[in-house]
Amino acid sequence: MMGTVFWESPFVLDPPSAAVERHGDVDLHVPPGDGRHPAVVVVHGVPGPPEAPDARDWPLYRGYGALLAEAGVLTAIPRLTLASPDDLYTVAARVAAAAEMLRADPRVDADRLGLWFFSGAGLLLGDWLRDPPAWMRGVAATYPLLAPLPGWPPVDPRFRPIDALDLPAGAGVGAAQTEDAARPTLVLTRAGRERPEVAPTIEAFTAVAQRRGIPLCVVDVPNGQHGFDALDHTEESRAAVRTARDTLLTLLTAP
Repeated sequence: MMGTVFWESPFVLDPPSAAVERHGDVDLHVPPGDGRHPAVVVVHGVPGPPEAPDARDWPLYRGYGALLAEAGVLTAIPRLTLASPDDLYTVAARVAAAAEMLRADPRVDADRLGLWFFSGAGLLLGDWLRDPPAWMRGVAATYPLLAPLPGWPPVDPRFRPIDALDLPAGAGVGAAQTEDAARPTLVLTRAGRERPEVAPTIEAFTAVAQRRGIPLCVVDVPNGQHGFDALDHTEESRAAVRTARDTLLTLLTAP
């Protein structure tokens, strides 16, 4: 979904570098200081062009890891590859495994985790909206794809976040609907110059959230394009990224 210019472009902010530990297919960006930190899984955009380097090495995602570490958040970025809709199962399992890896880390407060999805990884939101675990304090999505694109092969209903949002929390795919359970707040960052194939999915998702009364904090970037956090080096972009980070941090650290 991204061009070479995108993956080589610098992050719009310049946070201090964090210590990075590579554990196989997962990078951990570690904040300074002792204690049990809140934690976030950053779920990078998929699919990437086959010629692109490992997304964990893109300036964009290294920037997000450093930005979260600067705020005292231990961040996991799993390496994800997606060549067809069938790979969504494997990718979803890797995201869940990265969350459990964080929860098992003695440096992490296992009850204060969040997830942050980008671009095409928005399709993975369905699992977390449908059956939100008690430890997930918040979830963020930045210029996310929230429904399969027209012309795609059939996609499992679990990867349709709009449909998942329209179910009571705790009602898994094929499960009987139950009384709505509490859902974590979703921090949704919208680009005003979003791609025409992505924008309608965000509009439909927002409409369902509003109709259902599901907590949603919207961060708008009126002049931003898809990938504004690497492509649009403006004060508007910088402010939006900080706002999304700080809003998610507030959710992670709330009593």
